[in-house]
Amino acid sequence: MQLIDSHCHLNFDGLADRLPEVLANMAENQVALALAVSVSRQSFAEVHAIAQEHTNIYASVGIHPDDPAAEEFTFEELVGRAALPKVAAIGETGLDYHWCKGDLAWQHRRFITHIEAAKQSRMPLIIHTRDAADDTMRLLREHQAHAGVIHCFTEDVRVARLALDLGFYISFSGIVTFKNAAAIQEAARYVPLDRMLVETDSPFLAPVPKRGKPNEPAYVRHTAGFVAELRGDTLENIARATTENFFRLFAKIPREAV
Repeated sequence: MQLIDSHCHLNFDGLADRLPEVLANMAENQVALALAVSVSRQSFAEVHAIAQEHTNIYASVGIHPDDPAAEEFTFEELVGRAALPKVAAIGETGLDYHWCKGDLAWQHRRFITHIEAAKQSRMPLIIHTRDAADDTMRLLREHQAHAGVIHCFTEDVRVARLALDLGFYISFSGIVTFKNAAAIQEAARYVPLDRMLVETDSPFLAPVPKRGKPNEPAYVRHTAGFVAELRGDTLENIARATTENFFRLFAKIPREAV
């Protein structure tokens, strides 16, 4: 059996300063690979350096939607960085109406730039959406986004259906294990097994029974196990399916990387 953490932030405090231990814990828990996700220009440089140093770590390139003052990547810069070795996706990108209020035209422009760069690069998108599901889906549809994942899914079956209709995958984080996550749990039962991923979003959102502690890629095993119980399935089958889905979506990553 092997698992993959499809979304983590290995350059963040609490992980970067103990990376050898984090990687060893992954191996001990049969987490064979992790995708280290960029949220800023500096973050991209950091996660790409980590990916270049470790065969089972890959990186993405993108600017998170929650900071209006963030230094942007141009379309050309995104396309150029997406072509670099060990870069497997564009994002995370999307819309966030929870932390950002008022005129959000800048956020829409940033998102559209990422969508267009992903199309040009033929790379999957990693989508962040918070309190903005309908606009997120609308922009993906209007700009004909071709592939990607709704990461850290926190919506309901209705939104899951919209994303699936666009051809996107759905990724469940430790939030699905929380007691107040009934709608997310319903979505985890609903999403077809061949369109599901699992992630940690570490160092945030540690799953039960690690809730309240710093999260790390090894803990994706708890999320996958919980999803298996929800669906009346086995951990082994969830691991097999989500690993297969990961390589299908992030096609630049060779299976030999694990």
